Amino acid sequence: MKEDKLKEELFNEIKRRGLLEQEDSEVKETESELYKLNNKTIKILTERIKDEYTAHYFYRAATNWCQDKNYKKASEFFKNEADSELEHAQKIQEYMTDFNVIPEIPQSPIEHKFDGLIEIIKGAYKMELGLMKSYNENSKDLFNDDMTTFDFLGKFRKIQKEAVIEYSDLINASELVDINDKFQVLYFEQTYF
Repeated sequence: MKEDKLKEELFNEIKRRGLLEQEDSEVKETESELYKLNNKTIKILTERIKDEYTAHYFYRAATNWCQDKNYKKASEFFKNEADSELEHAQKIQEYMTDFNVIPEIPQSPIEHKFDGLIEIIKGAYKMELGLMKSYNENSKDLFNDDMTTFDFLGKFRKIQKEAVIEYSDLINASELVDINDKFQVLYFEQTYF
């Protein structure tokens, strides 16, 4: 009996001091915390944002170069590529904000100089291949830790695979012409873009 009375007095003192209510409110705050992406995922996505902006600026510069050299079809092609890369960067940022993370936008190289159309194609292939490898590696890293982001990256793995194949085909086609003959390069541009 004495023990029951002691428990009751202790319980009443806890209630009187508001300690019980405080405990309940702490539980409620914890339950209402919003899910955020973990630091590993944030780092990976931030790196990919940088790569997508780098690709955007590369293709924007390629567009300008082709426009200046009067490669109209290639200019339009690279303009669409630049727009697409910008959309990719925006999708990654939207994904991050959907999970309560404000993305940082890292600086990307913005100056690109070109000497020829085939050089641009080879540079694009190298860049797209690197990005495909990064998305593949990131997906492996996230498979066990963050399945939701792994799934999200699936569409980027597919996009990159298609880009690598497309530029590989352009490089193979460029081997059919003498890249030092401007007329043949113009014919190549008219045929393959």
